Amino acid sequence: MKVKVIGGGLAGSEACYQLLKRGFEVDLYEMRGAASTPCHKTDGLAELVCSNSLKAQSLDNASGLLKYELARLDSLLLKCAYKSDVPAGGALAVDREKFSKLVESELKKMDGFRLIRQEVEDIDLAVPTVVATGPLTSDKMSAAIGRLLGQEKLYFFDAVAPIVDGESIDYSKAFFAARYGKGGDDYLNCAMDKEEYTAFRRELINAERASLKDFEINVFERCMPIEIMAARGEDTMRYGPLRPVGIRNPYKGERPYAVVQLRKENGDGSAYNIVGFQTNLKFGEQKRVFSMIPGLENAEFQRYGVMHRNTYINAPKALDDCWALKGFPNIFFAGQMSGVEGYMESVASGLIAGINLARRLKNQENLVLPETTVIGRLQRHISLEVDDYQPMNANFGILPQLSNPPRDKKQRKFKYSTRAIGDMERYLKKYKEI
Repeated sequence: MKVKVIGGGLAGSEACYQLLKRGFEVDLYEMRGAASTPCHKTDGLAELVCSNSLKAQSLDNASGLLKYELARLDSLLLKCAYKSDVPAGGALAVDREKFSKLVESELKKMDGFRLIRQEVEDIDLAVPTVVATGPLTSDKMSAAIGRLLGQEKLYFFDAVAPIVDGESIDYSKAFFAARYGKGGDDYLNCAMDKEEYTAFRRELINAERASLKDFEINVFERCMPIEIMAARGEDTMRYGPLRPVGIRNPYKGERPYAVVQLRKENGDGSAYNIVGFQTNLKFGEQKRVFSMIPGLENAEFQRYGVMHRNTYINAPKALDDCWALKGFPNIFFAGQMSGVEGYMESVASGLIAGINLARRLKNQENLVLPETTVIGRLQRHISLEVDDYQPMNANFGILPQLSNPPRDKKQRKFKYSTRAIGDMERYLKKYKEI
C-alpha cells in the first residue's frame, strides 16, 4: 500500500522511516527544490534551521529522557544525529550538512521510498497521509489546512541566531572552557567586564530592528530574540545565555561579568553559532553590535540572524492523541505545526504519527505511551482542549507529579526518568515488533 508524507523536515523524514520499515511504499513530497522558504538554505531533507543543538543528553534532563524514548522506538533521525555529532558539552549537536545528507541517504536506501520535489497545494482525504509541512508552511498549503480544519491558524514568531566564520574570531581574546572545568572544553567563550556588558546592552536595545509587516508579534518564550531579552532588564541576559557562572577568564584570572558562548557548527570548527543570540536586528546592525563582543571585533558572518513566522494549528480541536485528524483516521499531522516545540519533539511527533498510521492501516491497536513518559505527555498535550493552546517542548513540568519526590533537585529529575523508563518498558512488552 502507498502512503503520502507532505514535508521533508524532521517530522516528515522520521514518519517516512517508520512507515517504510513497516512495509509501506511512501511518496515524500518536499517543495524545496521547486519552491523556497524564508529561512531554509538548502533543499536537503531534515535541514536544521534555527540551531544545530538537539539539547541535553543526560537523564537528569527531560530532553535526555526524550532521546532515550526515541532510541527505544528506533528513531532514524536520532541515529543520524549521533553519527553526525559535533562537540557540545552535555548536549547533542550536529554538523547540519552531514546530518541532512545522512538522513536523505538512509531513506533513499529503503525499498518503496520516492522523493518528489513538488509543492502540494491541497490534502487528498482519500489517500493515507502525514502532513508535516512545518512552521514555514507555504501560503497555499496553509490555506488548504485552514479550510480542512475550519479554524484560524495560530502562529508565533521564531528567531534564528547568526553564524560566524571560525577563522575571523580573535582567539587571543576568546577561549575554550567548560563550566566549572567539567567535561570537554566544547564551547568558545567571549568574556565581558561590566563596562563592556553595559555598553553592549545599551547598543543592543537601541539597534534598529527589521520590520515584520502585517502580523502582530507573538514571541515564543524559548525563541526570545536577544534584543528583546536585553530590554527586559539589566541582568536578564546575565541570568540567561550570557551567564558567567562556572567560567573563569584565563587571561585575567577572574570570573567575567558576562560570557557570550559560541558552539561549533561543524566538526572542523570553521563556523560557530552564537549561542542564544536569536535576533531580529537588521543585518548591518548585527554586524555593528555583535562586533562589540570581545573576540568578535572582526568577525565575518556566514549567516545573519533572522526572524520568521511559525505557524501551528489548534491541535486539541483537530487531532487525537495519535496526531490523527479527528473524523479522518488516516490523515495525520506532525511536527511543529501540530503544536510541539523543538527539534526532537518534532521527531517524536513524526515517529508516533508514522507508527500509528501504519498500525491503523493494518487494523492494529494505537500506540499511546504512558503519561509518565515525555512522548506520552506530548500526545496528551496536543489532544486535550485548553483555552489558550501553546506549543510545548520536553520538560519535567508536564509530567505527573512524583509520589514522595526527593528533596535533591537532580535526584528528583532522575526519578522522573527512571519512572518513565520503567513504565515505558512495561508498556512496550506487548508490542513485539517495536
